[in-house]
Amino acid sequence: MKHDSQVQTRSIRHSLKLYHHYVSINVRSAMEYKTSFLLTAAGQFLVSFHVFLGILFLFQRFSNVKGFTYSEVLLCYSIVLLEFSLAEMFARGFDQFSEMVRNGSFDRVLVRPQNEILQVLGSKFELTRIGRLLQALVMFFYGILQSHIVWTPGKVFTVIFMLLGGICLFSGIFLLYASLCFFTLEGLEFMNIATDGAKEYGKYPLSIYGKRLLQFTTFVIPYALVQYYPLLYLLDQRTGIFFVFLPLLAMLFLAPCYLLWRFGVRCYKSSGS
Repeated sequence: MKHDSQVQTRSIRHSLKLYHHYVSINVRSAMEYKTSFLLTAAGQFLVSFHVFLGILFLFQRFSNVKGFTYSEVLLCYSIVLLEFSLAEMFARGFDQFSEMVRNGSFDRVLVRPQNEILQVLGSKFELTRIGRLLQALVMFFYGILQSHIVWTPGKVFTVIFMLLGGICLFSGIFLLYASLCFFTLEGLEFMNIATDGAKEYGKYPLSIYGKRLLQFTTFVIPYALVQYYPLLYLLDQRTGIFFVFLPLLAMLFLAPCYLLWRFGVRCYKSSGS
């Protein structure tokens, strides 16, 4: 048992070292063209900025939306944007996986001795998403300051768990998108509803869209577990300690996504190149 544990520990360390190597290659590649990187990162910042302006203009006309104030909505959106940006930064390889299947380069992944998920993750690290990430951080700290939240250890952990759960949730959706490519060869554009679409309608607390959508985002694709319910706890609209750990349940969404991926790998037939 002790020997097996040591082997497993060495394997994990080796995988982390390899992933770090993949990331460093992507970063060095992006830094070869610094002007292009800076312009792209600035573009990412500005693309998200129009959503911020939309929220600002809306609240210049209305004092609240379904009981949520401007600063509370901004806090809500910034957390979702942080989750999505981090997931897209690290899991971008899954978002572009259809190209690997279509041109046959996934064959090379399968013959290598490393885990195929690790290799796909390492194939693309989207550093330019740092522009969107910076804007999310600005909105996040502004929302915190203006929402007058009385911080407790429970609320600090709630924010941390929201970020962890959200990153896992969006990464799971990217993994689901990649898994479907085994059967379609091409990426399915409707899956953008679950990624970019979720980022867009996630700028407001999910309860404003009605009971049916709230149920769907609670039990099917659990966006509400990393957005709506923990937000209520942060704003003292709910008090149960259960809400602190609720975002961690969203991590379970990775399980069916991973099972579909394994099934897709077993069914994979090379498309050639």
